[in-house]
Amino acid sequence: MAEDHSLINVSGVKVGIMGLKQALEETYEQYGTSFSDEELGTDLLARLKKKNYIPEKAEQGHARAFVREYKKLAGLPVQEERSGLEIKVFGPGCARCDQLEQQIFQVLSELNLTADVEHVRDAREIAKAGIMGSPGLMINGEVVAVGKVPSKEKLKSMLQKES
Repeated sequence: MAEDHSLINVSGVKVGIMGLKQALEETYEQYGTSFSDEELGTDLLARLKKKNYIPEKAEQGHARAFVREYKKLAGLPVQEERSGLEIKVFGPGCARCDQLEQQIFQVLSELNLTADVEHVRDAREIAKAGIMGSPGLMINGEVVAVGKVPSKEKLKSMLQKES
């Protein structure tokens, strides 16, 4: 059986974790929803340290992230941890999509901002995001442009507002 790999946000950094889904499911079967966050974090940390290197100084952040993922699995309310700007460009890789991506990098550089920038090319993922024209632009989970490349000044304004 292939090992599952998950990418989660740990203290503002995306980290790959092996065996997360299995650990969450096993813990859910054992405890359900009767636990404290501290107990749950300690249990998940112990399970996941067997398959993942987690530095001692990063254990608290990992435990919080594991609890957050557990709550999602259990259908409990959870506050997402946001790590600055998250930008997604949606489009199949056409010239305008690539132009938008390059402009975003230029504006981020000019403004001295850091961001997680992803170019989503998969048609199913584009449709799931509700993007019906290309290019599409999403900043921190909100669609801000569809079917056009915003000017550099407009991009600067949008990114400064969100940072």
